[in-house]
Amino acid sequence: MRNEEGLAFHLHIKEGDVGRYVLLPGDPARCEKIAQYFDNPHFVAQNREYVIWTGTLLGEKVSVVSTGIGCPSAAIAVEELVDVGADTFVRVGSSGSMQANVHMGDIVVVTASIRDEGTTTHYLPLEFPAVANVDVVNAMQASARDLGLPHHCGVSQSKDSFYGEVERTRMPMAAHLEERWNAWVAGGALCSEMESSAIFVLASIYRKRAGGVMLVINESELGEETGEDKHMQEFDAESVIKVAVEGIKNLIRMDHKK
Repeated sequence: MRNEEGLAFHLHIKEGDVGRYVLLPGDPARCEKIAQYFDNPHFVAQNREYVIWTGTLLGEKVSVVSTGIGCPSAAIAVEELVDVGADTFVRVGSSGSMQANVHMGDIVVVTASIRDEGTTTHYLPLEFPAVANVDVVNAMQASARDLGLPHHCGVSQSKDSFYGEVERTRMPMAAHLEERWNAWVAGGALCSEMESSAIFVLASIYRKRAGGVMLVINESELGEETGEDKHMQEFDAESVIKVAVEGIKNLIRMDHKK
């Protein structure tokens, strides 16, 4: 869908405004910080929760576009980015730990997402998996390893309600939420966030590539009590941004060899 000026309806961009490689943070305020890791970054557009910057890495045009919080707005961003020519998407954000060995400050390279949200059911039945592209996963894992950062590869939970997860025991459906949460943990899910499943499902439908890297900002409820504060910490994005940017460089090098 385009507006009267021929621009993407929500993002207010057109072909040529963004690169094929796009980083997708949630927070609009984080876009300029991420863009500073690009060569020759410049501001492109801003509308609602969507802020767009574009630059280059290794001579290839790359962009950063904020999605806002949750799958509905993330799906809009991917729809409109695909429409103007983007084909590789990397979610870069924060998450909560779901396992005792996944610690605050660790990076999670997301391989797939639990579709614990409503947006993607408007695209495909829940039986269809939300899976990251293997090349993107490998590029991000190599980046985290080369940067010497503690990291894990595995499944995330993408949910619709932040407080329905972090304060689920006070909700009217507390028993139901707790049962589902315990099942995700028992199944080995590493972290909880709010956007990856939509990005992965849409990338699959449109035959594009997607992946995600998450910075863990709390300790799991399963961890041993140490007397330390386990509340979520303020999100310092530098480490996860570096992983994402270097991972994009890995993908560019890989694509140049094809």
